[in-house]
Amino acid sequence: MTQYKTTGAMIMALLMWLMLSSAVQARGGLPEFTELVAENGDAVVNISTTSKPKEMASSQQLPPGMEMPEGTPFDDFFKRFFGDPSQPRAPQPNSLGSGFVLSEDGFILTNHHVIKDADEIIVRFSDRTELVAELLGSDERSDVALLKVDAEGMDLKAVKLGDSNDLQVGEWVLAIGSPFGFDYSATAGIVSALGRSLPSDSYVPFIQTDVAINPGNSGGPLFNLDGEVVGINSQIYSRTGGFMGVSFAIPVDTVMNVVEQIKEQGYVSRGWLGVVIQDVTRELAESFGLSKPRGALVSRVVAGSPAEKAGFEAGDVILKFNDRIVDSSSDLPPIVGRTEIGKNSTAEIMRNNKKMTLSVVVEELPEDDQVASGTTPRTGEFHNSRLAIEVTDLTAEQRAELGPNQSGVTVKKIESGPAAQAGIVPGDILLSINNQKIVDAKQFIDLAEQLPTNKAIPVLVQRSGASQFLALKIPE
Repeated sequence: MTQYKTTGAMIMALLMWLMLSSAVQARGGLPEFTELVAENGDAVVNISTTSKPKEMASSQQLPPGMEMPEGTPFDDFFKRFFGDPSQPRAPQPNSLGSGFVLSEDGFILTNHHVIKDADEIIVRFSDRTELVAELLGSDERSDVALLKVDAEGMDLKAVKLGDSNDLQVGEWVLAIGSPFGFDYSATAGIVSALGRSLPSDSYVPFIQTDVAINPGNSGGPLFNLDGEVVGINSQIYSRTGGFMGVSFAIPVDTVMNVVEQIKEQGYVSRGWLGVVIQDVTRELAESFGLSKPRGALVSRVVAGSPAEKAGFEAGDVILKFNDRIVDSSSDLPPIVGRTEIGKNSTAEIMRNNKKMTLSVVVEELPEDDQVASGTTPRTGEFHNSRLAIEVTDLTAEQRAELGPNQSGVTVKKIESGPAAQAGIVPGDILLSINNQKIVDAKQFIDLAEQLPTNKAIPVLVQRSGASQFLALKIPE
């Protein structure tokens, strides 16, 4: 009897172990972050800045030449309202963010926007030691800033750097920072997507995560499960100002490229091709002879740019750059940006349904984005019933705005038909159709009469100073 009881107890224990094991597997083996936080928390820092007060606005100053004698009944009132010019105003606290120790000799990384316009940068460590940091350099385009503190006599804990190229969607990641000033807060999540391009940051292939990031987390590290930094937390997408499940981090390989340039030359330079690009839609893919939407479609070539010198044309679809595949338009800027300036590069393009390779020497990206284009004298107005469109030659002012070596027509009127269905609207300037440059209104009508039916046709349109391709299809 005792033997049966013992055997039964063993069976029950085995069943319970199997059930617990199944439960752990069902949870997907959720990671344990306590050791990771304990090992890396000391390398994370709090960043605060102060800035000197700006000059008082003119609306808060007495009119020129007007003074208020001391001791008058209104003296206190005016000092309270307009301020007392004899009393210096204290520096005001400005930004609050996070950062992390890059090396034991005092190099620290954070975001550019955390220290922007700061007169003094204060770094607070986990033991509550505060040091004033020197700004060695920062880069607005990548949102990276490199700081340096005097680490003499300090035993700084530095992070380990990983490789953001090894990240995979679905991988667990952890952020440590100071959201809303709550120091050393840890939040975890997964990598949601890779290579994200944001409208204001086309040179950074962001890591998208669902890690809870809030104001104050900016500049803090993003760790993988090996305790390696794979990115710097930088931005969130939010309609409320708070976390909504979409966060963005700058890949560590992009960060270190910026750091190396700041250390070597004190500033960051990027490669520049000089094209305005857009995505290839399904309809445009057909019109350009592609089996599926891919590549970066050139909608404009900047005058005097490396692309113009190399022979790029509007309508080219860039499929590869230096043997790196360009799957979408957002892939191209980071690739070109990290290309060595002055180096001979190659681009595989699709032009007029044929693949070809162009050689181009990448130049340094100018401070401001540049775009240019141009056209011919006004002669008349023409209507085309096939497209249900009325066009006119460009005015002298429009030709001047477009620039030399360009031409086109202005859309005056649109009726229900193929042009309207393609998205063309009155006021658009049509620069090319079916990969043929538009010279004037009369020539445009001739081209329109020769267009094939039931086939997607690319039309290059300039609207509000920006150019883009639209897909036009004429029914039989």
